[in-house]
Amino acid sequence: MANEEKKDFNAMLRRDNGMPKIQIVTDQKTIEKYGGTRMYFAPPADYDRVMKAVPVGKLLTVGGIREYFARKNGADFTDPITAGIFVSIAAWASCQREGDETPYWRTLKAGGELNPKYPGGVEAQKKLLGAEGHRVAVRGRTNLRYYVENYEAALFPLN
Repeated sequence: MANEEKKDFNAMLRRDNGMPKIQIVTDQKTIEKYGGTRMYFAPPADYDRVMKAVPVGKLLTVGGIREYFARKNGADFTDPITAGIFVSIAAWASCQREGDETPYWRTLKAGGELNPKYPGGVEAQKKLLGAEGHRVAVRGRTNLRYYVENYEAALFPLN
């Protein structure tokens, strides 16, 4: 995203955009990649609600949220593009509000990677995770990426 300071992320969070909905996918490559034809779209507020449920010391991944929504709504998978966008919207919306914080820093990308699109980038997320007892490691030589060590042990179960 760009020009975050000029956007009203809380308004974006409240938009339903015709969601929730299930779309039937017919593209064979997509079906093979995601294992089915029923793709679920959750509204942005649903991502925020799930992210708020994660207690101190626990973590989620965007993929884990997507799996939860698919399972809960009788779909084969949840749209990965809107998931990434809506998780970022929830993070920025939290920073624009007084109170009612969403602990977005506890939601990681695949493999336990930190999200550079969150407010303050990976440095801010690294600091917040460190304050909750998580250790962050860096990988790469030129294109540095940050990961929570042993993140799987701290995953919060979504039922």
